[in-house]
Amino acid sequence: MRPDFLPYNLPDLGIEEEDAVIRALRSHWISRGPETALFEQDLSSYLGGARVLALSSCTAGMHLALLALGIGPGDEVITTPYTFAASVNVIIHAGATPVLVDVEEDTGNIDMARVEQAVTGRTRAVLPVHYAGHPADIAALNRLRDRYHLQVVEDAAHAMASTYQGQKVGTSGNIASFSFYATKNLTTGEGGALVVPDAELAEKIRVLSLHGMSHNAWNRYGEHGSWAYTVEAAGFKYNMTDLQAALGRVQLAKLSRMQARRRAIAERFHEAFRDLPVTLPAERKEVGHAWHLYPLRLSLPSLTITRDDFIEALKARNIGASVHFIPIHLHPYYQERYHWQRGQFPRAEQYFEQEVSLPLYPSMSEQDVEDVITAVRQVLLAHVK
Repeated sequence: MRPDFLPYNLPDLGIEEEDAVIRALRSHWISRGPETALFEQDLSSYLGGARVLALSSCTAGMHLALLALGIGPGDEVITTPYTFAASVNVIIHAGATPVLVDVEEDTGNIDMARVEQAVTGRTRAVLPVHYAGHPADIAALNRLRDRYHLQVVEDAAHAMASTYQGQKVGTSGNIASFSFYATKNLTTGEGGALVVPDAELAEKIRVLSLHGMSHNAWNRYGEHGSWAYTVEAAGFKYNMTDLQAALGRVQLAKLSRMQARRRAIAERFHEAFRDLPVTLPAERKEVGHAWHLYPLRLSLPSLTITRDDFIEALKARNIGASVHFIPIHLHPYYQERYHWQRGQFPRAEQYFEQEVSLPLYPSMSEQDVEDVITAVRQVLLAHVK
């Protein structure tokens, strides 16, 4: 057994990130400023010239997108039960009604065939989640969008560096919101970015993201700024800071290297676990998986151990693990508000009951990887029926 605890996740941070943050501090621009603008440009270049807004979180991006699209009371937005609370909360905060659709068995992503069955006269938008870094079926999503004249806001919190049919997620013509939270493939500590294809809509969102003030308000204290801003809408405080952006610019420059390491670890896990009573994470031929998560699923009928006990057994061997996610309809708040019940979305429930997210991050050493493999194999082989 390894002598020290291996956390489920650690950000890959080095001296370059420290230097960048110190430079931002010394510039005295510590809120939104020129570094944030440069980060937006860097992200735009990475995404092939996409229009990018750097924000305080992925959640903020999705919320602003729904509001700017005019989605509100009386409207329905279709999303997945297999996600974090934020994906549903932003729909509620916009005043709309979330409609849940069950997931695909292999990917855990929203099932597009079931989405079409859920479309009604009140449906205004679909909010798919690219679970674990495996893109949802974007081609099917866009066909549905065009057929029913729907809006699409992609929850791409897991999908920085994911590709679909050779295109980076965020470049398919839809609004897409990325997360740069501490555990994500690219981190700014907290933060996110919104890709907005339409220039007029992007400007509307930019204004909403900073109290509803006119577009150049962030620079009102600078040499070339103006104190004479105007308030054009009842906006929010959703901007990114230059400290975050400085961190993000370095992370973006390292992203290809970090992604290569994630993929190498994922492939090592595939090789090591293929003979065990588990289901390996899916990667369809048309996608490039970002490997934000490594969602291993236990074949529980073949085992004498529960998923929860398996996680505890890993912890006893100094290996951290987690679960992604507790389905939305199993939480008491949503059950009380929308009368959702256990059994309504059986695929999401089954995925949850089997799923374990193993450590997978670029700063893991070869010994760390081998320690995870050894622990998983020891526990499962000791509990095969």
